[in-house]
Amino acid sequence: MATTIVSVRVTPKAKQAHIKVEDIDGQRVLKVYVTVAPEDGKANRAVMRALAEYFDVPRTCIKLLSGATHRDKRFAIEGDVTV
Repeated sequence: MATTIVSVRVTPKAKQAHIKVEDIDGQRVLKVYVTVAPEDGKANRAVMRALAEYFDVPRTCIKLLSGATHRDKRFAIEGDVTV
């Protein structure tokens, strides 16, 4: 099973949860908007759920690599996914 590293920029407390793909400085970045506040890891869990749905993989296949307390994060996704 392949592992894909995904760069994510998170916007917490958004009006509506959704994901956009953008090129930032020549790198493809997913912008993930979640409706929850960034407290006690709630936003990170919401981002993981959103990514699992977006890539159609189980939530357990997604691991936070870096950026637990920052807007810019990196996730490892196990499985065959394309960004």
